[in-house]
Amino acid sequence: MEIRQCENQEQLKQLADLADVIWHEYFVSLLSKEQIDYMVEKFQSYDAIDRAIKEEGYTYFLAYEEQTLIGYMGVKLEEKRLFLSKLYLRKDKRGQGLASILLQKAVDYAIVNGKQSIYLTCNKYNQHSLDVHHRKGFYDIDAVVSDIGHGFVMDDYILQKDL
Repeated sequence: MEIRQCENQEQLKQLADLADVIWHEYFVSLLSKEQIDYMVEKFQSYDAIDRAIKEEGYTYFLAYEEQTLIGYMGVKLEEKRLFLSKLYLRKDKRGQGLASILLQKAVDYAIVNGKQSIYLTCNKYNQHSLDVHHRKGFYDIDAVVSDIGHGFVMDDYILQKDL
């Protein structure tokens, strides 16, 4: 697997297209189709990702296998820690250790940038992802329910990994 930073509009379009596919197949057991559609448009669409990069300080890393985009990760440097906003792989690429490689990229990026920890949010009912993060050294630091508009909320745990 090769990891590259998202650097142009074509990569950004491919990222948004992949996000749409991943979200609609992965989150169907956790969220309604309406909420998935809304969240993809609000957080994972071309415009949302472009805005996150240009206005909010996010960096996106793209995972390729044989020149095919198979996953992505979005991070944001904060004062003392790194926010791991997104880390997703295509369904056929999960369970092969590739998410661990992406996570290590986040750790390396945080260390190079002088951060003391990484944190993320994870849906409280996404037990598989919670278990994976706990095995990777993350621990729960808080729980939050965030109103994201249109009558939808994100019901998450906040997890942190110290570096």
